[in-house]
Amino acid sequence: MRFSSAQQAFFLSSRSRTWVLAFAFWSLLGASYALSAWWSSLSEGTPISWAHAFARNLPSFYLWMLFTPLVQWICRWANGRGVASSLLVHVPAGVLVSALHTLIYLEIYWRLRGPGQTIDSIGDLFRTDFVYEFHLGLLAYGVLVVVIQSLRTRQRLRDEQMRAAQLETQLAQSQLQALRMQLQPHFLFNTLNAISALTLQDPALARSMIVRLSEFMRLTLEEGATQNVPLARELQFLDSYLAIQQLRFQDRLSVEVDVPAATLGASVPHLILQPIIENALRHGLSPKPGPGTLQLRVRHEGDRLYMRVDDDGLGLPPHGATENIGLGNTRSRLLARYGDDAQLQLLPRPGGGTRAELSLPYAEHGA
Repeated sequence: MRFSSAQQAFFLSSRSRTWVLAFAFWSLLGASYALSAWWSSLSEGTPISWAHAFARNLPSFYLWMLFTPLVQWICRWANGRGVASSLLVHVPAGVLVSALHTLIYLEIYWRLRGPGQTIDSIGDLFRTDFVYEFHLGLLAYGVLVVVIQSLRTRQRLRDEQMRAAQLETQLAQSQLQALRMQLQPHFLFNTLNAISALTLQDPALARSMIVRLSEFMRLTLEEGATQNVPLARELQFLDSYLAIQQLRFQDRLSVEVDVPAATLGASVPHLILQPIIENALRHGLSPKPGPGTLQLRVRHEGDRLYMRVDDDGLGLPPHGATENIGLGNTRSRLLARYGDDAQLQLLPRPGGGTRAELSLPYAEHGA
């Protein structure tokens, strides 16, 4: 796999930041131990210099910083082997790494410190300090293993949570897409039925409806699997749909649209208005003798977007509204997309007819 120059620069900068943070961490840790050693020497009446305190502590911590990638590799190698097998790896590895660390550290410390009052040679330093430093090294190795394994476990849990969230999102998207795809054949079936009825009665009108239907289907295919669109785009689909219906109703249908320009960028589910308006036309205005009016009103209040569809048709039946495929799928889409944070209600309209009120959380598309 080849990486672009931008990707390589990102990896290098990320690695550099990691090393800078690691250096700062080990420096602070070493400095705190050096301060503790200096303070203890004062308390014991045998004061040491700052240089001696730092020479005694900083090299050890910097060596553990350099050894950390090695310990990480050992942890990866031992990972997934079980407790007993991991111990068979870490016990000898800890002994070897701690011994190597102690040898290098005492060599560095000797070169920085040199002969002193009680230590005249590096051999004396090894005889007096090796066991103590080796023991500290074993403890440091164990702490590193615990920290590395804890970070790996945390990262693994985070990755699993991310994968679970991605799977949940994919499932929700699949459900939304399936519901939306059910609307298109439903609408197509109804429109083709209307065209079929007009084929013999008014061939010219039937051809015009076919042209409008083609335009509507082209717009639908352009969006592909898009779940949300700007309200302006949704109104473009609605105009295409209403053009078909106005050909069908001719002078019997008047349409009024009141959409403030400030709401045109709002994010709404794709094809959310079409089944609501189709329900108004089919069950309210179509069986009504004489002309009818369809009104669409949109408003933005606080963090909510309200869309209202009114018709002055026959109104709701006495037993209440009957959910057809379009409205049923619309409710399912809203539930899958927003949960309980979206509502769709069918109510009697003051003065006669039906009112459909849709309330959604307001969000700018693409924000």
